[in-house]
Amino acid sequence: MIAEDDEKQAELVRRYLEREGHCATVVRDGRAAIELVRRQPPDLLILDVMMPKCDGLDVLRILRAEGFDLLVLMLTARSTEDDLLLGLDLGADDYMTKPYSPRELMARVRTLLRRTRVPDAAEPEPEPAAALTVGALAVDPERHEVTVEGEYVECTPGEFRILAAMAAEPGRVFTRQQLLEQLHGFTRYIGDRTVDVHIMNLRKKIEPEPRRPQRLVTVFGVGYKLSAPKPPTASRARTSTAAPERPRSPVRRSRGVRDA
Repeated sequence: MIAEDDEKQAELVRRYLEREGHCATVVRDGRAAIELVRRQPPDLLILDVMMPKCDGLDVLRILRAEGFDLLVLMLTARSTEDDLLLGLDLGADDYMTKPYSPRELMARVRTLLRRTRVPDAAEPEPEPAAALTVGALAVDPERHEVTVEGEYVECTPGEFRILAAMAAEPGRVFTRQQLLEQLHGFTRYIGDRTVDVHIMNLRKKIEPEPRRPQRLVTVFGVGYKLSAPKPPTASRARTSTAAPERPRSPVRRSRGVRDA
């Protein structure tokens, strides 16, 4: 589905998608996009940020809040890092700034759809991936779920990809660039701060005390690693035996002194 208020751009994207063998529907405002997704969720939503009635960021915020897990590729004329990070935090899967190359856009579409491709009937079905556990933290790639001590933790697609990559190799130190590579399509447009934002948000969700992280820790000068919290060390009991308490001697009253 294409949510784009610019008629020429929407028609151009639609034609390129149809050349790739996809069926594409065009809507021209944010409210129409929300209503159509509710009726018939598409495999992929190409979502413009600047739209009438309801902008693309609000559309994405509403759809994610309602539990729609469809792929979202955002298009915007805004090119500041804060705008890109906001799109990431809301759950965008990819982000392109205008003007863009239609051929590159189609390459991004192919990459995103490849992750949800249904295997051919002749192909053997792969065994479901086992959940990745790091202490009380569990990351299930098959169900796209994260739990901490059995409690469900809601993560954006970007947060989940970073956490899953780190959970697959607990204890390994990942550089920011290595974690950026988990965010398909974003490395050309944004820098290391993207990873820091994801790490900060993840700590709020998986750490008992986000300001004193025990699971998702910083390795200064290198990057981040994920590990199980160390159990508290029991203090050694002192073996010295206390001296027996000496009995108190009775208080002698002086002569001539009466009780009050």
